[in-house]
Amino acid sequence: MTRWRSEAAARGGPSRPLVVGVCGPPGAGKSTIARAVAARGDRVATLSLDDLYFAHAARVRLAAAVHPLLATRGVPGTHDVALGVAVLDRLAAGDRVALPRFDKPTDAPRPVADWPVVEDADVVLFEGWCVGAMPQPAADLALPVNARERDEDPNGTWRRFVNAELAGSYRALFAPLDRLILLRPPGFATVVAWRQAAEADNGDVMSASEIVAFLTTYERLTRWIDAEMPARADLTLDLDAGRNVVRSSASRDVPSQPLPC
Repeated sequence: MTRWRSEAAARGGPSRPLVVGVCGPPGAGKSTIARAVAARGDRVATLSLDDLYFAHAARVRLAAAVHPLLATRGVPGTHDVALGVAVLDRLAAGDRVALPRFDKPTDAPRPVADWPVVEDADVVLFEGWCVGAMPQPAADLALPVNARERDEDPNGTWRRFVNAELAGSYRALFAPLDRLILLRPPGFATVVAWRQAAEADNGDVMSASEIVAFLTTYERLTRWIDAEMPARADLTLDLDAGRNVVRSSASRDVPSQPLPC
């Protein structure tokens, strides 16, 4: 943490926090890492991409206007990017700021009165399953990556919209990142298993088959991030199925390998 504070001061003066992005698929341990760092007692502000989701009603309107798959929270386009940019700007200025929190059981943001307030953070941890993601080349959007894309997005409207969001407003959301850490699973099947185990621990809100269907909307970007991000992430942590780190690599040392099934 001392090194992070020194880097922050060097980049923008004492009031300029270091912004660290933590990217990884659902269940990889991003929130656990953020809580552990925050618990050290240093001035750390934690912001999750999950806490920027639009409420269900707003996503339903988006789905009606663009594509039905956008009713499902998760992909770029389903977040309040303007809110996220405003929060990060205020954190960079050292202002007193309330950090958004989203309530997944009610599928809506929590009341602003319930948002934690921070001021003069030394480090901002911004975590999320596609934090720091880049848009795919247009040619990569032509073929579906799974049956759901094939059947429900045959013309590619949904995936082109998501990609355009990454190329557009999300660039401003991810621009403040000073450092980027990638948590890399051994395969997409492991991501599904992690989510199924988490759901079981939380009382099985979704069935195993519902989780598989839910994660189909995450699959394209998860695979793209796995292939593209290691070459530029400051640190890539390769995980096994138990979320143990089996290799840690700086970007220049990490080969870009496709995510196995």
